[in-house]
Amino acid sequence: MTEAQKGRQQLADVLLELDELVRTLRRECPWDREQGVEDIVTHTLEETYELIDAAHGGQGGEVIGELGDILFHIFFLASLAGEKGWGDLAGVTRGIIDKLVLRHPHVFGDAVATTPADVVERWEKTKRDKEGRKGIFHDVPASMPSPLYAQRLQARAAAIGFDWPDAEPVFEKLEEETAELKEALAAEEPASEGTDRKRGPETEAYHETGDMLFAVVNLARKLRVDPELALRSASLRFQHRVEGAVRLAADDGEDFTRLPQDRQEEYYQRAKEL
Repeated sequence: MTEAQKGRQQLADVLLELDELVRTLRRECPWDREQGVEDIVTHTLEETYELIDAAHGGQGGEVIGELGDILFHIFFLASLAGEKGWGDLAGVTRGIIDKLVLRHPHVFGDAVATTPADVVERWEKTKRDKEGRKGIFHDVPASMPSPLYAQRLQARAAAIGFDWPDAEPVFEKLEEETAELKEALAAEEPASEGTDRKRGPETEAYHETGDMLFAVVNLARKLRVDPELALRSASLRFQHRVEGAVRLAADDGEDFTRLPQDRQEEYYQRAKEL
């Protein structure tokens, strides 16, 4: 047996072991017996976010660990699906294999795709022509986080040619949307003394803010930056810098929360430099 064959056999053995472990938990663990599909997918989403954090942090060991958690969830959900008569893990696996072969005719057939854009265009065409998907925006889950939802809609439109040629016009669009938001704010009635105005869907500023955010996601897409991960990274940097500023202030005997804004900014900039 070659080393490659040994590796494949080890993979098959350990996957079968995980499948048996899941079945054992389902039979013998009180908690696992109580879980349904709706219960598990909530935890699956949480595990997915943990995987995103690990991958974005470049922690190889943590990525492997989080992948294990996701793999367990896939096996567990497949087991639940089998109990409901929806199918089993073998069916899940065969389904994704067939789907990937169908959507990669440039790899498993005679089609030609030389760039990532060619692949995406062919992928969307296959879904429409061979899988019966209807409309440009077929099957985009509305429950997606908003930046990802906007990015997916933009990508679907781009797949039929409705897209900016490069990032430069999107910069101009972002400037245009920013100017329109400023105009909307300038046209508002002055807020009453001491009130904290909340701008809802009935206000022009609400819609212009949405347009500006949509343009930012579009720009990220054209720059090949994942907006979800980029925003998460920026949020983490902000968190770490504020926490660092609080520590620096404490080292000087200051309570950061009681300092005026200009002093807080000084500590924030110091933390940023560090």
